[in-house]
Amino acid sequence: MASAEPAHPDTIAAVATPPGLGGIGVVRVSGPEAPAIARRLLGRVPPARQATLATARDACGGPIDQGIALFFPAPHSYTGEPVLEFQGHGGPVVTQALLGACREAGARLAEPGEFTRRAFLNGRMDLAQAEAVADLIEAASREAATSALRSLRGEFSSAIRALVSQLVELRALTEAMLDFPEEEVDTLHRDDAARRLASVRSALEDVLHRSRQGSMLRSGIRVVIAGRPNVGKSSLLNRLAGEDRAIVTPIPGTTRDALRESILVDGVPLVVVDTAGLRSSADPVERLGIERTQRELQEADLVMLVFEAGEAHAPLEELPAGVARLEVYNKADRVPGFAAPEGAVAVSAKTGAGMDALRAALLAAAGWRAAGESVFIARERHLQALQQAASQLAAAADEVRRWEIFAEELRLAQEALSSITGEVTADDLLGEIFGRFCIGK
Repeated sequence: MASAEPAHPDTIAAVATPPGLGGIGVVRVSGPEAPAIARRLLGRVPPARQATLATARDACGGPIDQGIALFFPAPHSYTGEPVLEFQGHGGPVVTQALLGACREAGARLAEPGEFTRRAFLNGRMDLAQAEAVADLIEAASREAATSALRSLRGEFSSAIRALVSQLVELRALTEAMLDFPEEEVDTLHRDDAARRLASVRSALEDVLHRSRQGSMLRSGIRVVIAGRPNVGKSSLLNRLAGEDRAIVTPIPGTTRDALRESILVDGVPLVVVDTAGLRSSADPVERLGIERTQRELQEADLVMLVFEAGEAHAPLEELPAGVARLEVYNKADRVPGFAAPEGAVAVSAKTGAGMDALRAALLAAAGWRAAGESVFIARERHLQALQQAASQLAAAADEVRRWEIFAEELRLAQEALSSITGEVTADDLLGEIFGRFCIGK
């Protein structure tokens, strides 16, 4: 691990349950002073890994709460340090009193994500697994939670380490070839290196594909509905959401601001954005709405371009280049026998006809492929690292006859992959990652 962050000699404490009233409140302590704090609060250190009924007391011996105490000796704990947990009643007065008693006994208040950060620094999990903890907590669907759990259990990390292992073998072969004059490196060695490289690139492409799929589960697909006024954009949003979220009137230009609705389609989260109709307008308020539409289009993963069935339409020049799009022909109920062009979908927001086909088409246009394979709940930094590694290996494929450059490209690819699991990690990156965790985790 490249991080130079020193081991923590101090002891931290935090309330590990959400703020507010609840049936149970958990206070967690981690660090070398956890046994001493247990003796001061509970009168003794609870038996290892056994739920024990105990009364927590303040520094003067007054009772604070009665609940369940758990003690986990190092290194067999979440953080790899001695850990004490007290599960009491969930009122904020009680949990804050318990936390105050822990601090009086020698603990300091934990920073956001500090328990998981210590687990990473103490080798209890790698960086990808640590990030999966937050992804599991924040999962917006059952599929996202399942994928995050796979990463937490190490499936994503195992796939990355398998790639790194192949690269290490190829680098060893390459470094050996550097000791020989160029004329002594025969075709057999070059062919072997090329074959090994092709195998690594194929495996990397599979991991990258599964990671892109998982990224959709984690972040959701941002779908922006665009089109001329009065083609039924707001009605389509209401149909997709299953309730009347947007105002619908026969008057063109009703929508002035972007309206967002989160929905699930086959377990995949979509953030659907209804926008103002695109047209020239002298109304200053409507013009502001159109400007906001154009900003939303720039940030879209997919543009759902809505037309009115049976009506002639001109291409929309306002659409940004390079963004995936799906053409949808609404009000098909008004045109009996209407068939959408190839690759488009005909629907009726009024009757609901074609909505199932629309949902499936949205996922397909965004790149989702539900093939029953396990996906990796990847973050943007994971995708960037995988793409960088793929670029370095592509460059290496062009340098098979120049061993020095070939070896350097392999090294850079390995470094990019190792950054995913934290074997090569800067301290500022750790601060950014764990700073977004909740306190107590």
